[in-house]
Amino acid sequence: MNAESIDLLILENPKLKSARARLEAMQDESYCIHRSWGLGQIKSYDEKERKLIIDFENEKTGHAMDPVFCLSHLEVLSPNHLIVKHRTNPSEIEDLIKKKPNDVIAILLDGFPNKTAISTEIERVLMHVLGQNRYKKWWTATKKRLIKDPRFAVPEKKTGPFVLRETPVKAEEEILEQFFSIKAPKKQINLAEDLIELSLTHDDIKEQLPDILQTLTIALDETRLLSPGERLHGLWVRNDLARFISEDVESLHPTSSSILLDTENLSELVEQIPATHFNRFLDLLKRVYPERWEKVSTDLLKHSSGKFTAECVNYLIEMGKETLLEETLNRWLDEQNLKGPLLFWIIKNRNSRKYTKFLSNLISPRLFNAIFYAIDNEALQNAGTRRIPLADLLSDDKELIPELLAEATPETTSDLATSLMLNQGFEDLTKRSLLARFIRLFPNVQNILTGDDLEDIEVTDSLIVSQESLDLRKNEYEELVSNKIPENKQAIAQAREYGDIRENSEYKMAREDQDTLLARKGELETEIRLARVTDFTDAPLELVGIGNVVELLIGSTGKTVSYSILGAWDSKPEENILSYKTPIGQSLLSQKVGSTVKTVIDETEEEWTIKSISRWIDLQGKK
Repeated sequence: MNAESIDLLILENPKLKSARARLEAMQDESYCIHRSWGLGQIKSYDEKERKLIIDFENEKTGHAMDPVFCLSHLEVLSPNHLIVKHRTNPSEIEDLIKKKPNDVIAILLDGFPNKTAISTEIERVLMHVLGQNRYKKWWTATKKRLIKDPRFAVPEKKTGPFVLRETPVKAEEEILEQFFSIKAPKKQINLAEDLIELSLTHDDIKEQLPDILQTLTIALDETRLLSPGERLHGLWVRNDLARFISEDVESLHPTSSSILLDTENLSELVEQIPATHFNRFLDLLKRVYPERWEKVSTDLLKHSSGKFTAECVNYLIEMGKETLLEETLNRWLDEQNLKGPLLFWIIKNRNSRKYTKFLSNLISPRLFNAIFYAIDNEALQNAGTRRIPLADLLSDDKELIPELLAEATPETTSDLATSLMLNQGFEDLTKRSLLARFIRLFPNVQNILTGDDLEDIEVTDSLIVSQESLDLRKNEYEELVSNKIPENKQAIAQAREYGDIRENSEYKMAREDQDTLLARKGELETEIRLARVTDFTDAPLELVGIGNVVELLIGSTGKTVSYSILGAWDSKPEENILSYKTPIGQSLLSQKVGSTVKTVIDETEEEWTIKSISRWIDLQGKK
């Protein structure tokens, strides 16, 4: 549009005078975005029809649009806009995307008012530049890089704005500013920890430490938003800060000891503490409980997981308690009290020179039995499809089974193999693979795969399911193989274009997604193959079976509750519908009216007495 055309429009409609600058931007070859049709390019202006002629990238070419209508429905992009730069010089922008992603965001934000945009606004632009399949993972990785770039202010919350600063701010200045301005105590604790470290090399930060101590002390005293573990972490940071500036730590309240003394569940407390402070926590235990710290520490070890397991073991060794550790582990093994995470640590570290002295005696068929028990127990408690780390480790570690069976008799090995085939924590194909390792060592194990033994195993492996739940599994499988897995393959191919895959976060994330999708595909294939459909019409009335409604008396409360015991995938606890594979379902099967069964769930024992048995299918007609 030239000046004469714009003058004519304004002459006919004087209200357009305030929009003159926007009309002037509607020049030939300018890029624009329509709310519905996406990105386009203005090709010309038809003087006769007074219409802009626009080619949209969705193949809607030569489209005529009234420029006045475009004022409210079209955004004309400036020549410096990231999308325009990408269309006019794609090789330069693609090179920045791969090598300097932060510079891409700098160009993008420079095109927004006040150089500020929220994440959704940024994503809309990136979608046009990187495409639907690339932009999300690229943006996820780039956001992490922006945090360390002094040119950008990165929001604390997802809905906050990203800002391209006029003047870059040093990291230490930004941390100091955040500490005094932020109101979230947990974040304030972490920032105070960073500032102590920074004060070693920055005198301006060191001068602020007394004020930082005062602010943190007040925050810890007044807040009610911290868990006990988070508060304990805050007290440690406060104490470190006080010692650093030679303040009297003993005069500060509350004390770290008081947190321990006020806590009933120390295992929960550990989970709330940063892993970097586990050793400090164990030191605190020793000071607070001088007469019984060994017992407290081993109790925590029993229920531990992850890094705390290793830290707890190492601490006991450093304190000269290796004999106590060995005796305790052996006692738990005898009692079948070893939990999955601790078993995982034992297996991973069994050949470590540091631990072999007290772990070597544990590697035996007894430990194998404990492993199967822990895996089966976790499978029973796990209502979803989450993988079991201990089961994966047993499958992945090719040397483990030979070591565990080194001193086993043929009878013991057969018993363990049968336990494996009955275990609910493994997929069928994994069971067969593990069993092959048994057979290489003890050929007699092969007998359980033939005749009556095989029939028993197949029956046990079968899953009784409703048609509705099977259809849902099949639909999920179809979505995986038809859409999600092909899309993932395309994402992997595109991620390869970013360069060296060893340092390519997009490629790594795409491959991780692939592992998850293929694992789920395998699980669904196994489940669908094992499924046996029922309509629950053959549910008995004399004994509890699949398809019954059972009225129960709860031993601990004296109250009654009714549960419908249905198919393997039908659980809806909120509607009192339970899968027959759940602990309660398994306990009730084949029981009659008047029978009392016990369950142990999350270490809580409960008794259930059967008051009546009815058929679920009969009750459906009455609703």
